Amino acid sequence: MRILTYGLVALLVLLQYPLWFGSGGVLAYWRLHREVQEQTAKNAELRERNLTLQAEVVNLKSGLDAIEERAREELGMIRPNETFVRVVEGKNGNGSASEKGAGSDTP
Repeated sequence: MRILTYGLVALLVLLQYPLWFGSGGVLAYWRLHREVQEQTAKNAELRERNLTLQAEVVNLKSGLDAIEERAREELGMIRPNETFVRVVEGKNGNGSASEKGAGSDTP
């Protein structure tokens, strides 16, 4: 009777092993499920980034204000008869100095 019990337990273990540790087993399913969740989060982040870039493209195509703002910020361009003034403030709470640029029209 003992041999039969040991034989059935061994058979049960042999049948359960692929279920838990095989290529289509529970552990593989959990790992794949986690990867799908991570990829879904990454896709949502990239979708949001794409919408932001698409809105920026539409804004640049539709008006000159966005183009002018970009030229001022990124290229440091100013209008004719305009004076560029940079205000350097003291140290912030985090220990770094901040700089602000402002343009003003001169008469």
